[in-house]
Amino acid sequence: MSKINVAVLGATGSVGQKFIELLANHPWFELIEVAASNRSAYKKYGEAANWFMQTPMPENIKNMEVKECIPNLTAKVVFSGLDSGVAGEIEEKFASAGYTVISNSKNHRNDVNVPLMIPEVNADHLAMLKNQSTGYIVTNPNCSTIGMVTALKPLYDKFGIEQVNVVTMQAISGAGYPGVPSLDIYDNVVPFIDSEEPKMEKEPLKILGKLNSSNKVEFADIKISAQCNRVAVIDGHTECVQIKFKKKPTKEEIIEAWTSYRGEPQKLNLPSAPKQPIHYFEENKYPQPRIHRNLEGGMAVSVGRLRECPLFDFKFVVMSHNTVRGAAGGTILIAELMKEKNLI
Repeated sequence: MSKINVAVLGATGSVGQKFIELLANHPWFELIEVAASNRSAYKKYGEAANWFMQTPMPENIKNMEVKECIPNLTAKVVFSGLDSGVAGEIEEKFASAGYTVISNSKNHRNDVNVPLMIPEVNADHLAMLKNQSTGYIVTNPNCSTIGMVTALKPLYDKFGIEQVNVVTMQAISGAGYPGVPSLDIYDNVVPFIDSEEPKMEKEPLKILGKLNSSNKVEFADIKISAQCNRVAVIDGHTECVQIKFKKKPTKEEIIEAWTSYRGEPQKLNLPSAPKQPIHYFEENKYPQPRIHRNLEGGMAVSVGRLRECPLFDFKFVVMSHNTVRGAAGGTILIAELMKEKNLI
């Protein structure tokens, strides 16, 4: 099978670097172009990027010339790791020029015709692309939303959900590079992440919503309250979740719903898909970011500490890798799903 040529926008940033790392040996996609801001354009990538991934910079990328983020690239499929301050207009220009833009940025997540995708959760939302013209924009959700909604999906389908309360403990890598100053985060918890709580309260309603006959989303009817905190963990967002169900299940039924759940990526055996998207742990001290964030290449979601709640029905802890599952890896998985659905 010949590979599909792809490019990365915002290639020198933290998400852009993770895209490059994960695409280095991808069986379906060939990274042929990188693009970034004007201060990096026309330099060799090895000179423009302050590489801080744990694996070495791919040799074939080092001498690749960084291009401008304008729609004159050869690759017609682009992954966007652009900063939200510039992503919106740039992504629109690429889509208008006929490119397929698969974005990790927040700018178009709430657009009425743009899918907000977790492939295991709402693969059918790709039908929204019928309402777009020329090119496509598809978005990856907020990194903290992804872990929670993946855990909610099988429970929502089986038992219905009325209310959710979530308190997050989010890793510093979620702030990008150089991120949170050490004097702010060391020996500390920062109880505020700009615009994070509104995302967690709104995005799940679109993701769990149903498409109507016009391929537009009718949002799920769930009340969600979120409190988001930055903690001194490098990778891996941990979230404490409380749920009130429409039809209260037993603990055993919840665990069975999690462990048996498989989505479209598992059925299609997509290259980046975890074999089991949700792993449940009985141990009281699990899940933990340092132990479980790299489970199934960082693409699986870990849950544990399931118990009854005196205020809601049940409560549990969920943990996911924010820069892999929650950013570049999740976005690449969307592209894999689109490829199998003959959309790219």
